[in-house]
Amino acid sequence: MVTYHHQHHLSFIWLFLLSSSFLLLLVNLEHATFVGGTANAQNDGAVNFTIGAIVDFSSRKGQEDLVAMEMAVEDYYIKTNMKLNLLLKDSQGDAVQATLSATSLINEEKVKAILGPRSWEETSVIAEVGNQYGVPILSLADYFPPWSTRHWPFLTQASPSRILQMKAVAAVVQSWRWRRVNVIYEDIDSAANGISPHLYDALQEVGVQISHLTTFPPLTNNVSFLSEELEKLKADQCRVFIVHVSLALAVQLFNKAKELKMMEKGYVWITTDSTTSLVDSLDISAISSMKGVLGVKSYYKDKGVKYQDFYRKFDENFGAKYPREKNNEPGDSALEAYDAIWTLAQAMKQGGNLVDKLSDSSITGLSGEIQFVDRTLAPLTVFQIINVIGRSYEELGFWTHGLGFSANLDGKMQNRNTMESLGQVFWPGGSLATPRGWEVPNVSNPLRIGVPSGTLINSFVDVEYDNSTGNYTISGFSIDVFTEAVALLPYYLPYEFIPFDDTYDSLVEQVWLKNFDAAVGDIAIISKRYAFADFTHPHTESGLVLVVPVQSKSNKGWLFLKPFTKPMWLVTVAVTVYNGFVIWMIERNYCAELKGSVLHQIGKLLWLAFATLFSIQGDKLHSNLSKMATVVWLFVALIISQTYTANLTSLLTVPRLEPKVANIETLRNNKQMVGYSRKGSVKGYLLDVLHFKENYIKKFSTLEECAESLKTGKTAGALLEVPTAKLFLAKYCKSFTTTGPTYKYGGYGYAFPKGSPLIADIDEALLKVFEKGTLKELEDKLTASDNCVESDLEHETHSLSPSSFLVLFLFTGVTSTSALAIYAFHSKCKEDNSMSEHERNWTLILLVLKHSRKLKVRFSRKFSNSGTSTTTFPASWYY
Repeated sequence: MVTYHHQHHLSFIWLFLLSSSFLLLLVNLEHATFVGGTANAQNDGAVNFTIGAIVDFSSRKGQEDLVAMEMAVEDYYIKTNMKLNLLLKDSQGDAVQATLSATSLINEEKVKAILGPRSWEETSVIAEVGNQYGVPILSLADYFPPWSTRHWPFLTQASPSRILQMKAVAAVVQSWRWRRVNVIYEDIDSAANGISPHLYDALQEVGVQISHLTTFPPLTNNVSFLSEELEKLKADQCRVFIVHVSLALAVQLFNKAKELKMMEKGYVWITTDSTTSLVDSLDISAISSMKGVLGVKSYYKDKGVKYQDFYRKFDENFGAKYPREKNNEPGDSALEAYDAIWTLAQAMKQGGNLVDKLSDSSITGLSGEIQFVDRTLAPLTVFQIINVIGRSYEELGFWTHGLGFSANLDGKMQNRNTMESLGQVFWPGGSLATPRGWEVPNVSNPLRIGVPSGTLINSFVDVEYDNSTGNYTISGFSIDVFTEAVALLPYYLPYEFIPFDDTYDSLVEQVWLKNFDAAVGDIAIISKRYAFADFTHPHTESGLVLVVPVQSKSNKGWLFLKPFTKPMWLVTVAVTVYNGFVIWMIERNYCAELKGSVLHQIGKLLWLAFATLFSIQGDKLHSNLSKMATVVWLFVALIISQTYTANLTSLLTVPRLEPKVANIETLRNNKQMVGYSRKGSVKGYLLDVLHFKENYIKKFSTLEECAESLKTGKTAGALLEVPTAKLFLAKYCKSFTTTGPTYKYGGYGYAFPKGSPLIADIDEALLKVFEKGTLKELEDKLTASDNCVESDLEHETHSLSPSSFLVLFLFTGVTSTSALAIYAFHSKCKEDNSMSEHERNWTLILLVLKHSRKLKVRFSRKFSNSGTSTTTFPASWYY
């Protein structure tokens, strides 16, 4: 972008050119065209104002500007009776010539204002001249740097900016889901430093990457150079091209592209307003080379009676002035030039400071509402999308900033983010199918895929060189997963693996540098690598773990409790006490020892409970019910005790291992050495995230080196990626273990160029590999030779829970409860029978006593009658 200081530098250059080209200026004055002189002669009034205009007579836009300005001068006189002298000069598309013309108009013709040319390169130097002489400059350039009107107080933007067209172009690309594009632009300042950066930003916003940036000089005569550059683009896989060049260069470009068969099926070409707005003016030969092109062009709303009248007159005047042109219709540039004359004339008519009056101008012109803010017009927000077909083009619809695509602008159609609602697009080569946007590699040009050699574990990537054949054999888990994924693609994808003996970061950078088309292997997905490539989904677990040596546990004081879990101990004690309670209830009526004080009976109960664990004590039990409960419980207790003994024996004989180091913080605080694989990303994590000092970390090149260093104590731990750690522990399962948390870290993925369309297809294929179970099979194959982990797990001793003895506990519980229930029922019945017999005995005794009393009375009577004395018994004797 042109800076403030750069502009001052330019001003000195132009002044030097002025001083050295005075004679050229005198000659140039003779070619000035005077417009309005005829009108003045015909209308005997005086000329009110003289204004100048600098246009490129050789360009289509310049020709339209010239005719439109002449029409505006005439129409303004008819409407207002105000006469204007319009002096037109030809810039020939050259900034130096434009400077000379501006100086001539100001110094010699004393113009009050100048309408500038269409290019920013010419506008910038004319603005410097206008600033020096205090003459307002109205520029018709379609690009203005945001700082321009502040830098040049006499510069006014008379044409709205087309900057937002770049968002329209990006929306077109996004609509068809193309991820990469090639950009071709003209090597001029306004394109390189002005509009193009806006295109880059717009593409980046929608996630589209630029594969190649190609510049062409304006109207190059070097046809071989044009061919060479297009051949380079053709050799690339990307088939989407965005073209931002002038119309003249566009005609050259598309003619050459057609010769190179780059306008065939599978290609996509998108042109910007600088080309699209002038497609109407092309001849049949030129437009036929653009078949299938999508174009974005500025749009002004139609347009009423005033426009129709202008259209008719313009067609007549343009045809008369340029009879060789095939199309006489006015373009957007003609409308803007016409409105610029009216805007300038209205400001002059008001009098006062012309710059201020221009800033306050607000009129309705052919191009719509014209209102300045800080001497600039609001940028265009609506653009038309066209499709070149045959000898003409079809208007597909519109794109509106902030709204999206629509078939028309009447408000009845819903705006969308996709072009599919605009109808069928005819692509290059006459294809109706949407191009993929990239070319699938063929056998003659396979994908060049870099693979890391000399990896820490060759199970993931194994590179072997065959001296007899001179070829490499590349295998491994990561290679197998990639091969399975490629086999599931809906198209044939040829590729070749190329070993790369350097760091993983460097391997990913080679993809960015286009030395490789992709990188496959145990490549960790980390953020800094996204600056150079995009990655597929990971095909392994993610994370970092600390691997440390193990040591035996020294504290075995409570080891006797480990065979059972706490719930198991509680259930065992509860069932034991319950069985003792049942035996005590049944046997206490038979044994005097089970009677006595409460404390005495509790002691006997507990003794009975635990004594049955070791002896059936059948000779001491009197009831068959208690014997039944005891036998069942002894059977259960025997099984439990034998299981306990076996588990305890295993705990005593198998060593109980624990990590020597608790976590990574212990290593850091104690300033102990920690190792890492040869991958620089893990080293960066140790330094930047875990804050280790570099002199306390060590790099390993092989697993054997890592194991030896840990065993000898040279390093206290090793920070490894989870997939690497799993294989390491599978090989050295008895000597090492993991400790501490798993640190978040990317898994292994495959790297492709930024925006590569292959990524989406590879990701989908990888998901199919996962879902089919193929990945699980490959993982099992990976660890098939190292099943030490599984073997150790089989022999590992675990504490037993009540669930292991649930049936036995239910068996003894039901048996003991049944015995207690039978005993209770039998006791109740016996008690009931005993009470009934007691009542019968007392009734019999009472009857006997009653009968005895009656006999006594009789006897007493008989005795008294005989004169014998009687003896009296106490009353209580009778009851």
